[in-house]
Amino acid sequence: MKNKAVTIKDVARLAERSIATVSQILNGHGDKFSAATVAKVEAARDELNYEPDYFAQRMIKKTSKTIGVLVPDIRNPFFGELLRGIENVLYQQNFITMLCNADLDEDKERVYLDELSRRGVDGFIIASSAVSNNAINDILRQKGHPFIVLDQKRAEGFSDSVLTDDYNGGRQAAQHLKDLGHQQVAVLIPAKPSANVQKRLSGFYSVYPRTAVHVIATPLSKVGGRQVVPEILATSVTGIFAVNDEIAFGVYLGMAEHGKRIPDDYSVIGYDDVEMCQYVAPQLTTIAQPIFELGQTTANQLLDRIANPQQPWEEHHLPVKLIERNSTAHLN
Repeated sequence: MKNKAVTIKDVARLAERSIATVSQILNGHGDKFSAATVAKVEAARDELNYEPDYFAQRMIKKTSKTIGVLVPDIRNPFFGELLRGIENVLYQQNFITMLCNADLDEDKERVYLDELSRRGVDGFIIASSAVSNNAINDILRQKGHPFIVLDQKRAEGFSDSVLTDDYNGGRQAAQHLKDLGHQQVAVLIPAKPSANVQKRLSGFYSVYPRTAVHVIATPLSKVGGRQVVPEILATSVTGIFAVNDEIAFGVYLGMAEHGKRIPDDYSVIGYDDVEMCQYVAPQLTTIAQPIFELGQTTANQLLDRIANPQQPWEEHHLPVKLIERNSTAHLN
């Protein structure tokens, strides 16, 4: 037979205090009462192993202490590090992170937004460009849900956002290849790039004329990088800019399969600086984003929005920098 759950009435009875007094003390308002009363209530709670009902507390406090986080592809280590930064802040503030992986599917993300809204999460972090502005407006803005967009999704003036300097990142990548003497270069980029990736290409064009740049469409994945190698080999390029590290890792394998060496035959530069960049051979030259800090800044800004819902929208910008390793070399 299942044991009857301990209730707040049981705690009040053992502590010889009113239910209202016990409720306030157990909900963090013990400063209103004497130390003796607080000690008695806490002792009763511990003796009975009382645990508050989560759903009842949510009804009272109008908060779930959970944050919904939508990412496009959890297989990309960038998002794993981003989530570490988000969780680092939320954990310290007693919030739970609820992760939804959207697989770059707009319909799936809309379902997730609906479901997270129905479950009463306190706020949303949207790290994917697949979420349409219409979905954000219908599900989040009209219902008054606090949310923040970052990285791939531009705020366009309707929410808080945290962004990195993608234009400057693309410019730095191009300048590095140009300084190494590469005259013909390839940029590996999705067919429908998100706003932040488009800025990387724009920054790249600020250094190289368009006639010197072979833009080759491929998915943001290792598979994408590997499968596009034959198209690269059919050009006269000697330098390659992959708009994320995952594509660059795929290029490594594709080049090896075709008997090509990096950087002897092709210089390759990535973007993000995920941990694996240091463990491939040769180590990958890349544009480093402060990924962990990006997650932390996003979480802090969302919590600030939850606490101060009427404050003006804010947009934070974080810098990027070139990390030169062994995958790029002077053109012989």
